Order: sequence, then structure tokens, then C-alpha cells
Amino acid sequence: MRIRFLQIISLFRQALSGGETVYTKGSIDKAIFLLSVPMVLEMLMEGLFALVDIFFVAKLGKEAAATIGLTEVIMTQVMALAMGLSMAITAMVARRIGEKDHEGACVAAMQAIFIGVIICGVFAVIFFFTADDLLRFMGGSPELVGIGSGYTQILLTGSSTLFFLFLLNAIFRGAGDAALAMRTLWLANGINIILDPMLIFGIGPFPELGIEGAAIATTIGRGIGVSYQVYHLVRGSNRIQLKRKHFHWVGKLVIKLIRVGSTGVLQFIIATASWLFIARIIAFFGDAAVAGYSIGIRIVIFSILPAWGMASAVSTLVGQNLGAGQPERAEKSVWRSAFINMIFLTSVSVLFIVFAPLLIPIFTQEAEVIHQGVICLRIICLGYVFYAYGMVIGQAFNGAGDTVTPTLINFVAFWLVQIPLSYLLAKTFNWGPEGVYWAIAISESFLAVLAIAIFRKGTWKTVKI
Repeated sequence: MRIRFLQIISLFRQALSGGETVYTKGSIDKAIFLLSVPMVLEMLMEGLFALVDIFFVAKLGKEAAATIGLTEVIMTQVMALAMGLSMAITAMVARRIGEKDHEGACVAAMQAIFIGVIICGVFAVIFFFTADDLLRFMGGSPELVGIGSGYTQILLTGSSTLFFLFLLNAIFRGAGDAALAMRTLWLANGINIILDPMLIFGIGPFPELGIEGAAIATTIGRGIGVSYQVYHLVRGSNRIQLKRKHFHWVGKLVIKLIRVGSTGVLQFIIATASWLFIARIIAFFGDAAVAGYSIGIRIVIFSILPAWGMASAVSTLVGQNLGAGQPERAEKSVWRSAFINMIFLTSVSVLFIVFAPLLIPIFTQEAEVIHQGVICLRIICLGYVFYAYGMVIGQAFNGAGDTVTPTLINFVAFWLVQIPLSYLLAKTFNWGPEGVYWAIAISESFLAVLAIAIFRKGTWKTVKI
């Protein structure tokens, strides 16, 4: 027993150190563990920041908390673009690493950065001038727009920091350096958490900026994180290092990245746009409903992000093993990871159902907001056992470079099931926000079943990238 414990500790340290590791041979469980630990810890930190942020902002009132929720829905569209391009570059870098073509991995990484710079420049200009209009479009009340427009403008204009956090970490993950991606988010969100209360409430020498202080803290933290990433990309590691010779435009590679990434972008836009409609439907029922939803969904995200860490590990494993000509090992990695993920999320689901009335009051003391948050948390987590398989298999498709299949699955599950069902239950059947939450649980479960059925056919093993 003692020997087994020491072995786990040794593997844990190895996972955090980010040393050179080959994921295409040896124990699959060990490969999953080494990749998943830093990714899970990375996502835990991301989720912790989300909770801390809403904790402090909620002290400013329900309008401020609701602003966070509505702005986050808009930010998910930026994340959709970042995640789509990230999926493409992770798959391409992982495939090149599996083929032992490190030079090809570096060239591909540079092309993704070029694309990111163009996208972020366009976004910054658009968001700077449209913050108020976006909040109104999302259903924000005049009071909410008056309080939150500064927050929304700062956060969205600086969204390039979030974009590049995702994009550059995708390069590291594709190369198998999950530990560096983890350290980046710990640095960015650690600074964010420290600055958040100081800039919101004016602690010490800092000015009291209210909700705008939260946006400034977030942008500064993420900006420092991106600087850390760039330093390591240029300084390099055993896996990937960008040099002067890589700083050139390769049109064919850019087109390939856009082709694969655009489907990935569409995949996430389909998913995140559904959340935009969800938030819009909930806004019909008032600021308290939006605030309760915002708190509840932050807790949901906190619990799901570690599971996404496991799913991201699968993407790297699938890409590298397909590159090494080992499709059966890739498939075995997927089923094993999904099973472990299911055990984790099912356990979390039970805890949330039991303790939801104790969790929501941590963030607010408004009775109506607490009521809405508890309902949100309890109903959505009922589908966790299915979410576990859906997210892992979706990332397996992406890791193979097959971004088309999960895009079609998302379209069916979210736009043909979730959105219509949400409106039907909430408005037509007068279930209110509770109907929206049931629609989320049902559609996510349907997505998982559909993904499993398609994955079993094995066509993803023959995708070329």
C-alpha cells in the first residue's frame, strides 16, 4: 500500500513538472494521468476564479451579478472562435509530434498565431463601440445597462487576452506540455483573484472602481498570463520553440487551419449561441432569475471544468497516437477516460443535489436569487453522468481532426432540441426558468448518446490532417 501511494505521488510530481513524456506507448492509464492532472488543476483554477469573481461582484447587487452573466454569454462567442482555432492547432501539433516532426509543429503554431492576431484586432474595435447595445440586446434592464456597460466594454475590448490564453495553451497541449498550460492559467487567474477585491472595493492603495474593477483585474491577469506563454514559446522547451525562421506566412497551412478551425468554430458557436438564447429566455423572468442563473451556472462550470481537463487530455492522446499509427490505442484511451470522467461527475452531481441550498447563499443573501440558483444547480447537474461521455468523445473527434462530426451533433442537440425545448417549457408551458434548466439537462444527455453511437463507427480513425 505504501509503495502504491509513493508511486502515485511520484507520478503526480512528474505530471506537474511537465518533463518530456512519450504518450504513444506504455500504460494508457499512466498517459491519461500525466496529461489529465495538470489540465484538471488548470481548469480548477479557472473555475475557482469564476466563483471568486461572482462572489465579490454579487456584493454590489443583483444588477451587477446579472451583468456578469450577460457579458459572459457574449464572451462565449469569443471563446467559440478561440476554441475552434485551438482545436485545429492542437490536432495539428499533436499529429506532427506523433510523427516526430517538431519543425512542422512549430510552423503550424506560428500560422495559428497570425490568424489570432487578425481576429482579435477586429474584435477589439467592434466591442469598444457596442458594449451598451449588446447588453440591451441581451435583455438587460436600463438599470443594469447603466451599472454594467463599463464592465462589459473593458472586458470585451480586452478579450484578446482570453483568446490567446486559449490559443497558446492549445499549442502547448498539442505538444504534450500540459504542465506549462496549467502554470499559465494559475498565474493569470491567481493575479486576477488577488486584484479583484482590491480594485472592486478600493482596498489599500487601489481606487474603488466597483464592477469595472473586476473587468480591469481580469484583463491584467490574463495579459500577464499571455506574456508568460509568449516567453516560453520563444525560449522554448524540448517539445516546441518558435524561432525567427518560423515567423513567415505559409498560405497553404493557414488555409488548412482555417478549414479545420472554421468547423470547430462553428461547433462552439452552435453550442455557445444556444447559451445566448438560454440567457435571453431567462431574462424574461427578471434580474433575480438572471442573477440566480449566473451564480448557479458558475458553480456548474466550476465542477465541469476539471472534467473538461480530462477531455482535453484525450484530444492530445488521440492526436499523437493517430500520428504514431496506433488508432486502437487512441480508441482505448477515449473509453477509459470517459469512464473515469463519469465516476467523477456522478459524484459531484450527488453532492450538488444535496448541498445546493448551502452553496448558493455563499454568494448572495437575496431570497429570490437563492431560490433561482438552487433550482438551476439541482436540475442541470442531473445530466452529469451523460455529460461525462459527451465531452470526452467530442474532444476525441476534435483531437483526430474531425471537427465536422461534433459540429453536426451540437447543431442537432442544441439548436434542434435545447433552444426550442427551453422556450416551450419556460414560456408555452409556463415552467419559467425551471423549464430552461430541464431543457439543458435533457439536450446534453441526448448529445452524449448521439456522440457515443457515431464514435463507435470508427470513421474518425481515418481523418487526414
